[in-house]
Amino acid sequence: MSSSAAAPAASTGATSTTAEKDPDLKIILLGDSAVGKSKLVERFLMNEYVPRQMSTFALTVFRHKHKDEEAGKDMEIDFWDTAGQERFNSMHPSYYYRAHACILVFDVTRKVTYQHMQEWYNEMQQHRPGLPTLVVANKIDVDMNVTNQSFKFPLKNPACHQQVYFCSASDGTNVVKTFHAAIQAAKEYKAKPDENDFTSSVLEAIDYFDAKEKEKEKQEQETSK
Repeated sequence: MSSSAAAPAASTGATSTTAEKDPDLKIILLGDSAVGKSKLVERFLMNEYVPRQMSTFALTVFRHKHKDEEAGKDMEIDFWDTAGQERFNSMHPSYYYRAHACILVFDVTRKVTYQHMQEWYNEMQQHRPGLPTLVVANKIDVDMNVTNQSFKFPLKNPACHQQVYFCSASDGTNVVKTFHAAIQAAKEYKAKPDENDFTSSVLEAIDYFDAKEKEKEKQEQETSK
């Protein structure tokens, strides 16, 4: 996976980044292509919305500096966007690695994007069981009547917040509220990590053995000098 650059937003403390250091929190976005995941992040981080016709084509990581009022300090939060890689069973395990919350998005104008949510959720739970998940119904500006509908998906899946967040990346409706809720859920999850997180255990083991191998190679090089 490569990381593509996002437009900088110095006024909000948001930039695109490959993360020189680990963030305090990592929040991932999932959902079908063109449901508006990137636009939601950009709306939250930049407080503006610029319609684009082309699809993003590589993984994008947005770094955001967030003022934690409870702790009285700044936090660095990474938002990971699938950005064009929305195919079931194709997301690399590293996408879920050390994630603290998920924003799962569907497009209210396309029923199939809601129908696919269970597949996204199931795949995520294989890698990151118990990850708190917020369900977002995006593009409500197209049809506000959808806010009167009841969606059962969150009620059937235990890691989901039971409410559906009705949002519009176009006019900003509920975007800030949703992302703040995701940040709070991520903080609570990080405070009580899932001990049965298989993916994290495996990847941490790989990191450990890679580090040991590099140390061994370095020692051999020094010995041969």
